[in-house]
Formats: sequence, structure tokens, C-alpha cells
Amino acid sequence: MRVMLRAHLDTQLSNEAIKNGTLPKVMEETMARLQPEAAYFGPSEGGRCCTLIFDMQDSSQMPSIAEPFFEQFGARIELHPVMNADDLRKGLAALQ
Repeated sequence: MRVMLRAHLDTQLSNEAIKNGTLPKVMEETMARLQPEAAYFGPSEGGRCCTLIFDMQDSSQMPSIAEPFFEQFGARIELHPVMNADDLRKGLAALQ
């Protein structure tokens, strides 16, 4: 299932992670593991934010996906099922 992960990073913890090199390492490891179809990084709600769109095969993957963000960056995590335009067309066509 295609999901969107949004991680709002704690500013103080992510500042330290930038200084000690943890932030780029964890992000690279996460990107390699999840192979997202899209990845965006920028400010949100006054702090650092990461948004990834990827295919999650099973809900049992949630802990291994979220824990690095919790442990390293004190992040607040959101995981949402999402569709692209083709998925939406297919879903709407099934209504008829």
C-alpha cells in the first residue's frame, strides 16, 4: 500500500544530529531501506519536516520505519494511506 510518512523533527535534537552527523546518516539509511517514490524535506509547523511517499508491504513494518525518527530526532510521526492520480481514477471507476 502506498503511504505517506511525515516526520516533524524536534529542533534541538535534530540540531545535535546535524552537528554529529547522525541526521544525514539516518536519512540515507531510511531512503535506501524504503526506496520512496518521492521524498521532500523542508520547514513545517515552525520546524524541520520530512515527507516520504513509499510502498509499505505490511503494517508490521511501522515500528522499524518510525523508531529511528522517534529515537534519533524526537519526531512526531504521521502515516497515512495515499493514492496517486491513477489510483484515484481506478477507485472512482469502481464506484460506477
